[in-house]
This record gives sequence, structure tokens and C-alpha cells, in this order.
Amino acid sequence: MFIQKKPPRPHALGEPLLHENHARPVTRRQMLGAGLVSAPAMVMAPAWLGALLKASRAEAAGPIALSPDIQALLTSDQCNVPAAFGKLPFICFDLAGGANLVGSEALVGVQGGQSNFLSTAGYGKLGVPGNMVPTSAANIDASLGLLWHADGAIKRGIMTKATAATAAGTNGAVFCAMSQNDTQSNPHNPMYGIARAGAQGLLLTLIGTESSVSGGNSMAPMMMIDPALQPTTISQPSDSIALVPVPPGGQVDALSVAVLESQTRITSGSALQSGAGDTAAFTGALSVPAGSTPGVQLYTDATADAALKNQVRCAYVKSAHTAAKFGDPAALDPTQDTNITGGSAPIFTAADFNDSDVQKTATVMKLVLNGFAGAGTIAMGGYDYHDGTRATGEMRNFKAGQMIGAVLEYARRLNTPIMIYVFSDGSLTSTGMPDNSTGGRGKLGWQGDNSSVSSTFCLVFSPKGRPTLRNGAAGQQIGYFSSDGAVVSTSSPAANSVNQLVELVILNYMGLMGIDAQFATAGYFPSQGLGANLAALTAFNPIV
Repeated sequence: MFIQKKPPRPHALGEPLLHENHARPVTRRQMLGAGLVSAPAMVMAPAWLGALLKASRAEAAGPIALSPDIQALLTSDQCNVPAAFGKLPFICFDLAGGANLVGSEALVGVQGGQSNFLSTAGYGKLGVPGNMVPTSAANIDASLGLLWHADGAIKRGIMTKATAATAAGTNGAVFCAMSQNDTQSNPHNPMYGIARAGAQGLLLTLIGTESSVSGGNSMAPMMMIDPALQPTTISQPSDSIALVPVPPGGQVDALSVAVLESQTRITSGSALQSGAGDTAAFTGALSVPAGSTPGVQLYTDATADAALKNQVRCAYVKSAHTAAKFGDPAALDPTQDTNITGGSAPIFTAADFNDSDVQKTATVMKLVLNGFAGAGTIAMGGYDYHDGTRATGEMRNFKAGQMIGAVLEYARRLNTPIMIYVFSDGSLTSTGMPDNSTGGRGKLGWQGDNSSVSSTFCLVFSPKGRPTLRNGAAGQQIGYFSSDGAVVSTSSPAANSVNQLVELVILNYMGLMGIDAQFATAGYFPSQGLGANLAALTAFNPIV
């Protein structure tokens, strides 16, 4: 007996995606990809910190300017705090689940660049029906510099937030590179390498919207991870405000700073003070108060023991510095930033902040673009959208585009450059059947996962004008596809290696700062796997 299969239906924004051929989501990352969770609701401090501290003494500090002993430790090698933020802010969007980013979105071509087009069948695999292939100029949009499909959902979303002036200062590049589907084991996240390349903030180096080692859904390359730089979880305005310890209902005053300085001195008379065995290793540390008992040894190794104690002391020193320098919580609150919420054309309205994606995007861009953080990851869930329709993917890509456009527009309003990097864990292939619903727009529905069509892209804004290409139009696409719509695994050193894809992103970040010649040198990435011809892999001339 013939039983007609129920036709596929689109899934609304925020509606979970559960596929018959996928195991039930168990981990947080799997739930993020399926759209079952969004952003975490709070920032947790390390539980061991409070357990180790035992107050024994406090001293008043006086004026809001830091006391000489605290200031000396702040500027020493032990508790170094940057005097200025990095030259080029960086934000990456981690679209969990395996989103379509090329073909139907940023254009890809065969060897020679974006405009060396694939076959009609090749674009069909990427979700583009025959009547929409980019061989027709009407189906190409160059308003963002990077060639885009004229009806690309991400591009349409970007343009709802970015003005013509913002678009005129924007350019981009596409990186043709495969990655595995629906897995957090792709080491996609470049944040630690971006920090090593020079990103730093006045308050924090790295932030991310997920409480993971990378700050996002995908992992960071193991060889780049620095535990001292693990991203602080920031996913809503209250998280950024909480970065500065303020009295209830008010700004930081002299008493507040005095209390924080006293906490630093308390550690010198507690179990965390420098004992006789570790003061030599960290000269210049706060002295042990007269009559106090030498600190207990927390580690057998004296150097590790001294390092832990110094890390805790420095946490208190930096808290006092933060309160003294950034004592007004409004300075960190995106909802009170008139460049975000003010004027006749606000980027986000008060009502928009009911959306968790808006909350996390506004908060991260506020901290990064104002120099409070060096770089940030924004993870967005629900991009495993192969439900047989096209409408679900169009809605979700459009939403991602709106968030990307908001960052670009905010950068223009602040007159600040920005590099945005967009990636996803794997990608997907089309059914070959058009979705003629209003949301489907006549494009081909999404059938299932396909890692061979996955790629990533970056967008770069400069207030000085559209960034210029270093190697001409061909250099705007690094790597290439075969004519039938699959990444050619030998087309670049990064085409079949996510670790080297991360290196490629960092190289291009350094190129925008004019320091790419140092990429393979000591202190940066001497063990890199991109080869010797790095200039051919660097898309843009410097912008800072």
C-alpha cells in the first residue's frame, strides 16, 4: 500500500530542530546546534577562589586613585595590564549546526576566483536553482565588496542594519575549506591565536557567549590554547555591567576602591601570601605584614606555588584597577549606548533586547569595539536546518545577517575598524526540489549534511574606505571549488585542515595590521602549516 509522506514544513526562529537521522542531543553543544538552548544566564566566578581566601587584615586606601603599592604591582610584570587596546577589534560568529555560507550566500567559483563560476549542477548542490545561478549579473551583488548572491539571506540581513556608508567601507574574502558536520571537535575558533597576534582589551582579552574553553560552540586548536586567556562568558548586558564591582545602585566611589585594595592586602596576610620559598621567584610582590604567618604551600613545586598565589593577588589588584578606571556601569551597558539604541535609526530598539541573540551581539560588540575586550565570539544556535524546506534556513541565515550587520554599523558609528569572521561546523546539500513558499523564495530545499561544501568567510570594515585587495580579485577567494560544487582539497593549505584554516584567518588578521611578515617568526606561529608563500594567502592590504 502506498503511503504518502508528510511534506516538510519550515521551522520558526527559536523552534528546535530534531532530525530522524541524528541522535538525540545530549551535550550543550549538540543542543545549541539543534536550537534547544541559547545563551547562558550568568557569569560564574571560580569556586576555588573564595575557598582559598581567609581575611585577616584590612587597610583603608584613601583617594580613588590607586595607592602606590597597588599601582606598583599593577604595572609590574606580575600583574601587567595593557595601557591601550589592540589596534584591530575582532569578532567571530559561530553558527552551530552546519549552516550554508557559500553559493547561495557568498559566491564561490573554480580556480581563479569568485567570478569563475561553477556549473549549474554545482550551484544546485549549494541550493541555487537554475534560474538563479550567478552567471547572470542580475543574481550578483557587490555592495559589500565580497561578491554575494543577490538574494543571499545573510546579505539581506546585513543590509537591514548596515547603511550604504557602512557597506561602502566594507570588503570581504571567502575561504574554501572543508570541516566536519554537527560536531564540536572542529577546532574552528581562532580566538587564542588572535590574542597572540595582538588583540587585547583594557578590561579583558577574550570574551565569548558560551561557557566553553573557546567561548563558542566549536573548539579552539589545542596548540593555541592559553589557560590564562580563557574567554570570559559574556552573553547579556548585565554580564558586562558586572565586570566592574560597583556599590548597589551607584557608581564606584573612593570607599569602593579602598575596599578592593584592602582585599589585595588581605591576601598578603592570608594563606595566599608569599612564603619564604616563593618570594624570590616573584620579586616586587606585596611584602608579608609584620607578625603574620608565612603562607601555606599550595603546590609542591615552588614556582607553580608562587605563580598561583600571584595569580590570585593579581586578580584583586586588577579588580581595584577596574573599579577605579571603569567605575560607571553605564559605560559598559549597550542598552545605554546612544550609538546602539539612540537616534532616528537605532541599531537595536528596547524591544529588540527581549531577543537573546540581540542581547549577546549588542553586549559583545559594545565591549570589543570600545576596546574593553580584544576579541569576542558570538555563538548562535539552530543552524542544523536541513528539514527538507528552504524557508527554515533562510530565516536563520537572515537573522545571522542582521547580527553581522549590526556589528558593521556600530563600527562605522564609532569610526573604528573591525574584522568579522563567520564559520559553522560543516554544511549541507540541497534536495534539488524548489521550496516555492513565501519563506522558501523558490530556492532549493536543504536535504542533509555535506562537509565537502562547507566554507567560511570574513568581512572587514575600515572607516578610511573599503579595504583594498592585495592580490586582485582572484585573491578574494582563497582555495576553490570543483565545477560540480565541492571544495578541492588541495586548493589551499587550509582546504582540508581546520587547524590550518584557523592559521589562515589569523594570517589575514595580521595582514590587516601590516604585521603578516612576522606570522611565521618566534613569538607568533613558527610551526605554522601554511607554507612559505604566505603573501598569496593574504587577502587585504593593511587598514591600521
